Amino acid sequence: MIGKYLMKLRARDPISAEEEAAIRESIADTVRYPADHCFIRAGQRLNHSTLLLDGLMCRYKDMSDGQRQITEIHVPGDFADLHSFTLKHLDHNIMTLTPCTIARAPHERIRKLCEDFPRVARILWFSTNLDACIHREWEVSLGRRNALERTAHLLCELHVRLGLVGLADDTGYALALTQAELAECLGLTSVHVNRVLRELREAGLVEFRNGRVVLLNLAGLRRVAEFDPAFLYLGMREA
Repeated sequence: MIGKYLMKLRARDPISAEEEAAIRESIADTVRYPADHCFIRAGQRLNHSTLLLDGLMCRYKDMSDGQRQITEIHVPGDFADLHSFTLKHLDHNIMTLTPCTIARAPHERIRKLCEDFPRVARILWFSTNLDACIHREWEVSLGRRNALERTAHLLCELHVRLGLVGLADDTGYALALTQAELAECLGLTSVHVNRVLRELREAGLVEFRNGRVVLLNLAGLRRVAEFDPAFLYLGMREA
C-alpha cells in the first residue's frame, strides 16, 4: 500500500524492518477521491495527515478575483500535509488534480511513531524541510525565471521526483495535467503556457501531449532551466 513512500524514504535513508512495520502501523485507512476535489480547506481542524498513494494533488491558495495559485504539486509517496501534525490546520487548500488514492495517518499515531522511533521522527522532519526547499525554488521561478525557464524547471523537477518512485525514466513520464493547471503552477496564462510548450517542442527539448511529458533532450532542457537538483537533497544522507 505505501510502497512508493518507502521507496522515496529509502532513496535517502536506510529503513529497518522494525521501522517499516511501525510506519505501516501509523496508517489508519485509505480513501479514494475524484479529480478536482478539494478535500482540505484552509483553517479546517485536522487530526490526521495525508499520504498520497496514487495520482497527483496540489496545495493552492484562492485569490479574491477567482484565480488560484498552485504552490506545490504532490506525487505518489508524498505526505501532502505532514506539517499539519504540528500546525493542526493549514493556511492553504489541498485538492486532487487527478483521481487519487490517499492514506490517512492519525496525528496520535504519528506522535507515537516519533516517540518510539526518534530516527524516524528526524526523517519525517526532513520531509517537511524538503517541502520548504521546493517552495523556495518555486518562489525563485515565479520571481526571477522567465516563462521558458520556469516551465523547463518545473518539468525537470517533476522528472526527478517521479523518478524517485519509479514513475519516470529517461524518455519521460505521465503528467495528466491541463495547460490551465500548469499555468496555475507557473503564474502564467494558459495561452502563454501553450506558447512556451510550443517553443520547447520546436527547440527539440520536450513534448507535452496526451498527458505525457516526452523528453527529447533532457540535458538541453536542464540547461535552459539552469536546473540543479541539489535542492531535492538526493542520495543517501549521513546518519
